[in-house]
Amino acid sequence: MIGASITNTERERALQLTQEYRDRGYEVLLEPRLENLPIFLKEYRPDIIATRGDESVVIEVKSRLALNTYSHQYLRNLAQLIEQHPGWRFELVITNPEDTIYSRQAEASFQQNEIESRLPIAMQLATQHVESAFLYSWSLVEATLRLVVHQEGLSSHRFSPIYLVKELVIEGVISKSEYQVLMNAISLRNAIIHGFKTTQQITQDSVSELIVITEQLLKNLHSEVAA
Repeated sequence: MIGASITNTERERALQLTQEYRDRGYEVLLEPRLENLPIFLKEYRPDIIATRGDESVVIEVKSRLALNTYSHQYLRNLAQLIEQHPGWRFELVITNPEDTIYSRQAEASFQQNEIESRLPIAMQLATQHVESAFLYSWSLVEATLRLVVHQEGLSSHRFSPIYLVKELVIEGVISKSEYQVLMNAISLRNAIIHGFKTTQQITQDSVSELIVITEQLLKNLHSEVAA
């Protein structure tokens, strides 16, 4: 069975994720036993498996210090394996001080007019370098999500992208389809910035999806402010 033992920091984050998923109606297995794993995962030891209806999520929690050549290969193989099974998706959660960093930098985040002025740049960039355009578009999505969380009066003590997306879908601010697009985008964004090859091809449509979601969120934001 493949897998490394979980550290105290990773376990604390795994416990938090377990509760978050249970609050959203998932059945959650923390450090599932061999007999509880599907056949295709018998050679692995995932930290968490969350299931709701036809959706199953395999979650790995890793500290940044724990990421090395071995763990990179392990996670890559696991992600590729899960991608082959419909209804299953992979989520990698990195435990680090980023939440604190996000909080400290929140006041310096792009505002609505700044985001709107940059959307055409993302669209133009998509015709030249789609991967760069994808990352640039995601930065605009993330800035927009922070604005929406603030506008909705939701808890903003953590600003990690996964938290923002989950918070907004729970509150019904974004749809389930938008949630799936954004969660998939987070996985692709993480793969790119950490130097992994993406198993899913990034196209101009991938960029367009992010831009459309950003525009819709900004439109709703403007409507609420006007009201």
